[in-house]
Amino acid sequence: MNLLVIGTGSIGERHLRCFQQLGRCASIAFCETRDEQRSAIAERYGIPEELAFPDLDAALESARFDAAVVATPAPTHIPFGIRLAELGIHQLMEKPLSLSLEGVEAYANLIAEKNLVVAVGYVHRAHPAVAAVKATLDSGKFGRPLQLRMSSGQAFAVLRPAYRDVYFAKPEMGGGAINDMITHLYNVGDWLAGPIEKIVTDADHQALAGVTVEDTVHSMTRQANGVMGSYALNLYQHPNEVIMTVVCEKGTLQIEYAKKRWSWMAEPGGEWNHEPVEMPEVDVMYRRQNAAFLDAIEGKGDVLCSLEEATRTLRVNLASHRSVAEGSWQEVKGGATILSH
Repeated sequence: MNLLVIGTGSIGERHLRCFQQLGRCASIAFCETRDEQRSAIAERYGIPEELAFPDLDAALESARFDAAVVATPAPTHIPFGIRLAELGIHQLMEKPLSLSLEGVEAYANLIAEKNLVVAVGYVHRAHPAVAAVKATLDSGKFGRPLQLRMSSGQAFAVLRPAYRDVYFAKPEMGGGAINDMITHLYNVGDWLAGPIEKIVTDADHQALAGVTVEDTVHSMTRQANGVMGSYALNLYQHPNEVIMTVVCEKGTLQIEYAKKRWSWMAEPGGEWNHEPVEMPEVDVMYRRQNAAFLDAIEGKGDVLCSLEEATRTLRVNLASHRSVAEGSWQEVKGGATILSH
């Protein structure tokens, strides 16, 4: 399989590295408009000069690709996706899918017409603790989910020091904590407890220096089958943590990234049962996600986040922004429906 990585910012570079580590592609090429960055990536990963392209036009004119990773700013995702689909190229699209619904239905219809595989990079579905809790919920052991609590925070300026100079600082490019960060939690909440049908969000800029986009988000949701959800995130606390709690009819499950485990309790006031997971580095999640994408192309399984599911999350993002602007609950139109292909 010949793979093209479009964009080699921090996430694009990670994708390139992880696909190399999987060792399942005959060739890996990339596009990078910045000359210095293109040279650095080619040297760092041993990519031949003829596979290091200055833009997408040059890449598509020079070679034939079976699959592509779209790791460019969100406004380019649908236009690039349509162009690639017209050439019959399978796609791993970074999140969010877009910043509006414009062109999404046409893109989905083209993907269906061409019978192509699309995965969207909501990589938290590849975390081993999240996957284990999903399997446990699906087993029915703990009954129906009733309440979902999602909490995340990190010292963003330390972990991503270039945040002022990249897309994150610009809402029109997909920046801000809703489109870039809490969208991951919305997506996992959809996966664990069902589609979000209503949402109310409070968000603002509280502390992150050098930008004006929101760095703090609080959302409450109503999800499928009456599940009540809460989502909270900030980008300035000292601990780097993600905690997810699902309260079910017959017990409670909890995921703690920092402690590399998931836990369950099946008796009121009982003992937590801890299940450790192996997570030596973030690349583990990306390799799992990317391997699932390759498996799906080969007909051996499903992607971890489908185009349909990512479209639902896009609708939640948009409803969350509307809620901030209007100060009210918002219906997630189409939130519980699958696109008709």
